[in-house]
Amino acid sequence: MKKAILVVSFGTSYPETREKTIEACEKRVAQEFPDYTVFRAFTSNKIIKKLKTRDNMHINTPSQALNQLKELGYNEVIIQSLHIISGGEFEKITAQVEKFKQDFDSIIVSQPFFDSMSDYEKAIEAIRHQMPTLKEQEALILMGHGSKHHAFSAYACLDHMLLNEPIYLCAVESYPGLDQVIERLQQANIKKAHLMPFMLVAGDHATNDMASDDEDSWKSTLEQAGIQTECHLQGLGENPLIQAQFIDHIHTAIERVKARG
Repeated sequence: MKKAILVVSFGTSYPETREKTIEACEKRVAQEFPDYTVFRAFTSNKIIKKLKTRDNMHINTPSQALNQLKELGYNEVIIQSLHIISGGEFEKITAQVEKFKQDFDSIIVSQPFFDSMSDYEKAIEAIRHQMPTLKEQEALILMGHGSKHHAFSAYACLDHMLLNEPIYLCAVESYPGLDQVIERLQQANIKKAHLMPFMLVAGDHATNDMASDDEDSWKSTLEQAGIQTECHLQGLGENPLIQAQFIDHIHTAIERVKARG
């Protein structure tokens, strides 16, 4: 039986962070599951198009990748999402997979980063592993992507679980917002904030929206509020504990395959 693991992420057009994060996760999966062949797909059509035009690099969508696996004669497929929440991008995967249900003996979509209570607890451990050492009157701000999808509540949940730590989670596109976090920092008399992306890759949002000198970047906004900043451009995919979390989800998916017989 030919078995494959399709690793699906939003993607990035930044080669250096792609190597450190997405490729690092894919290599970890290949090492952990030698009986499976690892393939890649991105959910962002915009990034796929940009890579093709700029670098002549072809990346499959999930549908294209599954067509390829069908043509290559794979029987068992596990799709592992590298997305953080089960939002709109994750739903793209499940919608595309639905069309291939009859084409494989077994096809299972494994869960994204946040799926259970223990995932949140492990995420906090991983943050502690990756974060800089904080001095007195210093805090860490994590930049999450956020979403208009109802799954955005995952960010608020993690932020709430971090209430007793000098760690604040903020979302670009939803709640909690940066203005709210700045109020909390001022109330806590924080003088310096370390900024770090809570995203798989340190790509466009981290480079431009978070760490740039643009007037409306998070770095500039915090400094205008009288809070010193230091930026750390490390995507979650670089973190071995984050990688391990995705590996655990694949093990769970494989158990589901075995249970089905």
